[in-house]
Formats: sequence, C-alpha cells, structure tokens
Amino acid sequence: MKKIFAVLALSLSLTANSASATTFSKIDALGPGDKIAGMDISVYQHPGGAPIDFNKMYDAGIRFIIIKGGDSIDKYDAQSLRYMTVDRKAAQAAHMYTSFYYYARLPNATDSTTIIADAKAQAQKVIWRIASLGGYNRRDLPVALDLENNCTAINTNGACSRSASPANASLWAQTWLDTLAATTGKKPFMYSYPQFLESAMSRSSALRQYPLWLARYSLDPALTTSQPNAKGVGCYADSWSNADCTTQWQIWQYTSCGIAGKYGVPGSRVDLNVFYGNNNQFLKLVRGQWQPDPTDMLPLNEATTMNIMSQTSKTTNDPVVIKVNVYRPDISPVVTGTINFTSASSVVSSGTQALTRDSSGSWTLKITGLAAGDYVGTINYVDQSGTEAPSQYPIIFTVLQGATPTPSPSKSISPKPKPAPVDSCAGQIRN
Repeated sequence: MKKIFAVLALSLSLTANSASATTFSKIDALGPGDKIAGMDISVYQHPGGAPIDFNKMYDAGIRFIIIKGGDSIDKYDAQSLRYMTVDRKAAQAAHMYTSFYYYARLPNATDSTTIIADAKAQAQKVIWRIASLGGYNRRDLPVALDLENNCTAINTNGACSRSASPANASLWAQTWLDTLAATTGKKPFMYSYPQFLESAMSRSSALRQYPLWLARYSLDPALTTSQPNAKGVGCYADSWSNADCTTQWQIWQYTSCGIAGKYGVPGSRVDLNVFYGNNNQFLKLVRGQWQPDPTDMLPLNEATTMNIMSQTSKTTNDPVVIKVNVYRPDISPVVTGTINFTSASSVVSSGTQALTRDSSGSWTLKITGLAAGDYVGTINYVDQSGTEAPSQYPIIFTVLQGATPTPSPSKSISPKPKPAPVDSCAGQIRN
C-alpha cells in the first residue's frame, strides 16, 4: 500500500511540474540583441476599427504586448475601453503576455493633500479596470503608469500655462504606484523618457523600487554599447540612474517606427520594445495572481452629486469662470467623467468652453464667446464609461457688454511658403 501511495504522489508531482512548465514555458528571445521582444498599442493601431492579427504578431517574434487601458481625460479613456478587453483576450490567445498602461494627467494643484488624493483616485480607476477583467491572470505583466507630461493647465491658444513642480510630480507618481502595489501585490511599471525623469521629477530611492519602462529612440538595442540613459556627454540623472551612467530599466521602447504590417498591425508604424533580462527575470514579473475583492469592482451608474464651488461672470471681454466639484455617494470625488455648460435655450449660444481638471472630480470651466445678456442653463456631469450616473446643476449668470476694442489697421501679409514635410522617423530604427 505504501508503494502505491508513493507512486501516486510521484505521479501527482510530475503532473503538477508539467502543468507549471506548460504555464511558464521558455519565452523566445527574438528581439534585437537576442532580447525578448514586445510592442505597445492603443486605439491608433485600429484605424477605422480594423482588428490586429495577433497570431501574425507572435509569428513575427513579439512575446509581450502592452495595451493602453486608461487615461485621465474622459474622452481618451473611453477610446481605451473600446479595445482594452478584446486586445488582451486575443493577444493571450496567441500565446503572448499582456500588460496595460494608464496615461496620466497631473492635477492643477500645488498642495500635497490634493495631489495625494488625486493620485489615489486615479489609481482606484485602474484597480477597478483590472478587477473588471477578473484580476491579473498567469499571462499578465503588471500595469504601467505612463507619466510623460507635467502640464496641469492650458491657456486659450493651447499652450501650457502651468506645470507641476518636480516634487509634486514625484509625489503624485509615488502615491499612484504605491496604491497599485498595495492592492494588487504586483509592483507596477513606471513609463517615461530620460529628459522628463531628470528635469520634471525629483530623484527618489522609493521610486527606484519600481520597474522602469524607458522610451529612448535612435539607439540600437542590439548593440551592447547602447545605453538608453546616455547623453552626448555623460548621462541623465534620475531615480533609476546608476553611478556608471547605465540605468536600471526593465523594458526599453526603442522605436516608434516599427513596420506595422510586418506584425499584423493595421497602419504604417508601431512602437517596439525589448525586455532587459532572461527568461526567469521576465517570469518573475509575471508570477503572482491577484483576484479582486467585491469592493474592488467597478461601480455601474453610481449616483453622483454636484456642487458649484464658485462662479464669476463680468463682460463680453472676460471669460465666465465656473468651478465645479462632483462627488460619489461616500463624498469621495468621482474618478471618471467630465463637465460642460448647456444653455436652456436652443437659440442662445453655450459659448466656447475650455476645461481644466484641477484634481479628480474637480474642474474649472471657462466660457468665452458669449454675447451680452442673461443666461439660464445647467452644468452637466457626464461619464462615457457608465461608471457614474449623470447629474446636473442649474446656473444663472449675466454677461455685460464690454468695451469694443479699436481695430488695428490691417497689414498685407505675404503668403509663407509651405514647410517641407518632416520625417518623424528620421534616425529611428525601422524594423
């Protein structure tokens, strides 16, 4: 009898080992420099709604794919949701490993309390999104925080009028990364490029604990001498820099000019990446599953309330400025959605509207182009993702006639010659 149990135990052990080997088999290193090859995609790799051929991508050597899975701005977030689930499922069916990246926009705030609260709120949206998929599975890499822009406010001509300080940008990133790691048990990636990490963020040993996904073009990752952190002289000094001018990166986005059709991607170009490390190091990032708790699930059409924090209206020469907060039932700020103004009369203009996201659930709306008169309408909160329910707040304001500016004498302007087309892939690797 003991022999029978021993044989049975050995059989079960071999079966378990075989299943483990099947789940975590050797990953082909078919990228430049014999590195594991990867790609990142978004809605732009689906022109006209065209699908991606992930089997062709796998046959071309790609072994991991990073999909845009969210954005701080509502309309871009909705675009991400359109393809996130279907692309993940298709890529994993084609035997590739997957990840998501979240494109972050920093709040227009300077106090640490608001910055931390906003980072936690945006991290919560990502947790909801992973939970909606059932959590991490055995083919999921950790998510990535895409932070490459520190602009917090834009003026009427589209130029950045205010930027976050390095200390505040770092505080926001650290809070977001810590929140994801604490909930999911996997350290998320930090994605950016060397100039941003050096100039727009503070150096931090705590940030260095997170794996880095670095964007740096015009260098060949097949060459052992290529260092994505190197300058013409010296190197970029950031949280992931080493004393010898190398950098502690795990994924290198080395070109934005990959030949899309070669990999089964519609369009002309695509971002290509390589992983730094061997098979076992790659699988260390993959191992570990997270199953969501019911409290981590994304709300559906959750009730919202709105407060008008302040409103200012003067003359036709000045913008109408309205500050709005929108809350969830527990009085925490909404994470998704956006606001707008609608005139109650179909014959009265709602003006030209510019929106600044001050923090999660908090916006400043500026309305220009309104004629003199009394205005009655509503401030509307809408959420394309369906997470939060819409809400409205009635509003009344008056715009007085401003002074008419004296027109300057017109000058004849000679037409400028059209600039020569710029090759955005100049100097980049095209493969």
